[in-house]
Parts: sequence; C-alpha cells; structure tokens
Amino acid sequence: MSAPVTTQQILIGLGLAVAIGLAGRLVRALSISGMIAAIITGTIIFGLGGLPWAAPMLAFFISSSLLSKLFASRKHALAEKFEKGANRDWGQVFANGAVGAFLAVVALLAPGESWPWLAYAGAMAAVNADTWATELGVLSQAQPRLITSGQPVPVGTSGGITLLGTLSTLAGGAFVALAGWIFQAASRSFGFIAAVSLGGLAGSLLDSLLGATIQAIYYDPVREKETERVILLPDGSPAKPLRGFTWMNNDMVNLISSVCGALVAALLGRWLAG
Repeated sequence: MSAPVTTQQILIGLGLAVAIGLAGRLVRALSISGMIAAIITGTIIFGLGGLPWAAPMLAFFISSSLLSKLFASRKHALAEKFEKGANRDWGQVFANGAVGAFLAVVALLAPGESWPWLAYAGAMAAVNADTWATELGVLSQAQPRLITSGQPVPVGTSGGITLLGTLSTLAGGAFVALAGWIFQAASRSFGFIAAVSLGGLAGSLLDSLLGATIQAIYYDPVREKETERVILLPDGSPAKPLRGFTWMNNDMVNLISSVCGALVAALLGRWLAG
C-alpha cells in the first residue's frame, strides 16, 4: 500500500525529518542524540512512506511532546520515579520509531501488501497510547492499582493503572488511527480505526504488565522510593534491580509494546478493515 519512491520524496522526507528534529531540540523535547535518531528514523519513514506514513508519526511526536509540557509542575514530584524525562534521547526515539522505520522498508519491498501499513499504524498507536496514559494518568485523583493484582500502589508506580489512564490510552491510540485515516484513502473505514485503536490499547496494557513484572525497578535510598532509574552504588557501579531484569529497561519495554501494537493491528485489520 505504498506508491513508488522517488528521489524527490526522499529529499522531502529528509527535509521534514530535519525540521522536526531541530524543532524537537529547540523546545527541549529531544536531546542531541535524540534529534539525530529522530532525523534518521524520520527520513526512513517520511522518505519511503510519504505523507500517509508521516501523519501517524507526527501525530505521536507532536501530541506527546505537548502533553509532556502540560501540567509539568504537577508531575515534577514524580520525575524521579521515571527512567527518563521529557527530553528524549536516542534510545527513546529508536524504541518508539525503530519498528515503524523497519515496516516502512518492508512496505517498500512488498508494495502490494496492506499489512505493513496496518502494523505501522498499530505500532505508532501503541507508543502514543502509552505516552498519553503516562502523561495524563498521573493526574488522576484516583489511586492507581497494579495491573497484575489490583492492589493500590503509589502514583507513578510502574504497572499501576487508573480509569483516566486507560481512557487516555484509548484516546491516544484513536488519535493516531484518525491521523492515518485522514491521510491514507485506502484506510477510511471504521475497521481501520478500530483495529489500530485496539492495537494501541494492547500495546499500552502490555507496557503496564511488563512494568509490573519484569521491568528493572530499583530502590532509591536517598528518596526512599522505587524508581526506573539505575541507582549507582558508592563505588560507582550500578545496583542490582529490586525486581525485574537489568536489560528490561524502559526503552526495551517501549520497543516490545510497539511490536505488540503492530501485531494486533495487523491481525485485526485483516478481519475488521477488510
């Protein structure tokens, strides 16, 4: 479901990726490494896929960057719980965009197939849904409950969910689905919206499940709180996680969740979108 790629399209994609990367750096949504990673992934996605593929990525990047700036003072107290802040580095960018870039290449190699586009939209919906859930869910007045047990947990705890956060998840996935629906004529069906939105929901819920089980969580003795941040011992070596695996950091969780969103959207899309 992709048109032949021209040199002009690739150059336009490069220009758009550079513009987005520089804008992200200017508003401090990206670190220098994050800007470079955004230009690389953006050039691949924008250059190979054109405007239809650019739209979901831009919907994610712009909306998530804006939300990260909103209510910043209210979320400041929770900052030490999360591994990284709103200033995304290369790891975060690739975790959120690598699956999309890979699928853009797949779509180029298999121009008659519709599933790479569905999977791409689902991957973007998953990362956007998770970002919206994180940025808006922490503002909930209700105490979060652990997704695995239903036990009440402190605000910002990995794996904790609220009704507001879950609704934000659905809205974030649907927002990306709508962007794809607008700019890809072949996707203008309720089935596409449903498949991509559910892909976003599935990816975000998997993110919470991984956060509650195998994501690396450390104990900060200074703040006396659990955190996703790696804690260094007095000798400078990293402490062992309180629970989870060292390699299962936030970037790995985001990558796995985007793969989940891609798979769910592609599978459901075959059935719902026709």
